[in-house]
Formats: sequence, structure tokens, C-alpha cells
Amino acid sequence: MNVSGSGFSWTLGPRGASLGIGQKGAYANLGIPGSGLFSRTRITPGTSLSRPSSTGHSSISIAVGVRDDGTLFFQDADGQPLSDRHVRAAKRQHGDTIRELIQAKCDEINAQVEALGTLHLLTPNPTERPTYTPHEYDDWPPKASPPRGLGLLGRLFKSRRQRVEDENERARRAHAEAYARWQSDKTAFDDKEHARKDMIERRIYVDHGAMETFLEENLKDIVWPRETNVDFEVSPDGRKAVLDVDLPEIEDMPKRTASAPQRGYKLTVKELSAAKLQQLYLHHIHGIGFRMIGEALWALPTAETVLFSGYSQRPDRATGEVRDEYLYSVRVSRSSWGKINFRNLGALDVVAALEQFELRRDMKKSGAMNGIEPFRENDPPTRS
Repeated sequence: MNVSGSGFSWTLGPRGASLGIGQKGAYANLGIPGSGLFSRTRITPGTSLSRPSSTGHSSISIAVGVRDDGTLFFQDADGQPLSDRHVRAAKRQHGDTIRELIQAKCDEINAQVEALGTLHLLTPNPTERPTYTPHEYDDWPPKASPPRGLGLLGRLFKSRRQRVEDENERARRAHAEAYARWQSDKTAFDDKEHARKDMIERRIYVDHGAMETFLEENLKDIVWPRETNVDFEVSPDGRKAVLDVDLPEIEDMPKRTASAPQRGYKLTVKELSAAKLQQLYLHHIHGIGFRMIGEALWALPTAETVLFSGYSQRPDRATGEVRDEYLYSVRVSRSSWGKINFRNLGALDVVAALEQFELRRDMKKSGAMNGIEPFRENDPPTRS
């Protein structure tokens, strides 16, 4: 996400998941495909797969994963497909753990879909002003090691005593340096906390720079289900905020839901219909607007108006060139926003919710949206 050219960005997407079974038991291997990031977490106590050998039994390491179509795959340590005999052994010895992996994959697929349509549920209530909650400094001060004793040899021999005293002095200096670094870091932390407290309790009401910083921090803290690019501006008096958002494309939406089997090892994955995908997309892009408007009115207590416009990249029908096209634009006053029941956002139809405000949108019954001309900052109100 890019905000006002400040350059911070992130992208959230599907994670990879697999299960590794080796001599020390079953492990879940989690990572982001193609990223090189990987973690290995033990799931069950040690139970290894085995095969006959001349000396009895020997263990083999295998990896178990779930493909995007819901099927399982079994591989050996070299990445080669496992024999049917070892697949049956893996299911027999680690059936519960493999089903847990299937369920986790099922939950992951469905969570991606659910998150897109529920982004608005965490919208803050604008009547609840920002409050400072202190952060604790969680790094304990370094402890000094007890000085080394002289012992009998140290008391008898000067060279021995000098060596022990030198070691103790080096340890004392090392601790003093470590403590000084800790003290410096804690002072910097305390200064930062003091500045944050001052920003939340005072500066966001009077300081334009603090207003933009605090709004930026709150937008950054939102967990976006899909990459979302934002530009915003706060008026010098803090009474107006303008947000211009590059919305995700419908092609970027997850297109599948899943259900885990009661028996067996096949995850059922179904494609969303075109109509359901369109409805999911509508709820997501309107949820983005709803959430950002709410975040702006909460983070900027002096703001009286928020202007939100969302655009997407589409091919021009006349030239075929891809260009930005605004899908909807909405202007919201604080007084009208306060009419929403923020204690019951689950009952809200976020697509219809924005219609009670000044809204420019050309949406067909099918959910397809034509391009519109967005509100400009100085446009006069179109309704009282």
C-alpha cells in the first residue's frame, strides 16, 4: 500500500502449506510460495514411517501437501512421488494429522473469500475518540554476572590473582556497556511513547502533520486481504480528508470455496459462479470505501467531511488502452456517518450502505459497474 508518496507497501496473499513426516514425528511446513520464506512446526510426537531392511526397520522422511485443487500429494526427501505402499502407511500412521492439514487448507481457502466481504466489520465508531494506550518496554535490563572468586590459587599467586581481577574487570565493563545500550534504547522508547501520547491526546487536534501521520498509521495497520493502493490528503485545518484508492481488480479475487471431508482425504474445492464472484467483488470494493471513511473520521476528530473515490484499471473500448476508471465516489459528513449503528455492522449491506450519502455510481442490476466522474474537492454539495 502506498500512502501520499511515502512509499511503504505490502501485499497479502495465499500461503503455502504442507506436512512433513520424519524421524521426529509430523511437522507442518508453512511458507509463501516463491518467496523463500519457510517455517517448520512440530505437530505430533515422534512416530516415523518405516520400511523393511536387512537390519529390521529404517525410517524415511516424506512431505505431504495439499494442491490448489484439493488433492493430496506425497513426496520423499528428494521430491519424488511416494510409492502407494508408503502413502497407505502415511495415512494409517498419521491420518489425524493429515486431516488436520486438509482442514487447515480448507480454512485458508475459505478465509480468503470471507475476509474480502467482511472488511467493513472492524470499522471504528466515530463517536469513540482515539485514546492513548501505553506500550510496555519488553526488553529486560542485562544482568551482571557474579564476579569470579580468587580461589586458593588466586590467594597464593599474584599472577593468578591478577588474571582473575582482569577477567572480572572486563566482565564489569561489558555489563556496564550493555546496560548503557539498554538504557539508551529504553530512553528512546520512552521518548517515542511520550511523543505518541502527545500526538493522540493533543496534536491530532491542532497539528496538520500529526493528523496525516496518525491517519497513515491507522490505514497501514489494516490487514488488507488484497493489495490496496491509497493516496490521501488532509486539509490544513483538518476539517476535510480526501482519499483516492486504486481498487483491486475482479481478476484478483479468489474464485474458489472449499469443504473438508468427513471421511477420506479429498478436499472438495468448488469454483464460485460468475454472479457470486461479482457480488464478492462488489462487497469488497465497497467495504474498502466504508472502512477507510470510518478510519478517517475516527483518526481525525476535527474532520467534518471525507471524500472517497475508488478507481480500477480497465481497457478503453475505443482504443483498447488500459486506463484508470473511477467506479464510485462518495462524500460523507460526520453528522450523516453518525447515523449508522456501529454496534450492528454485521446486519449492514455495505453495497447499499453508501447510498445514503452523496454517491456517484453507475451500477447495473448484474453488479457490473460503468465508469463515473468522481467528486472533486471543491464540488458543491448535491444534497442537503
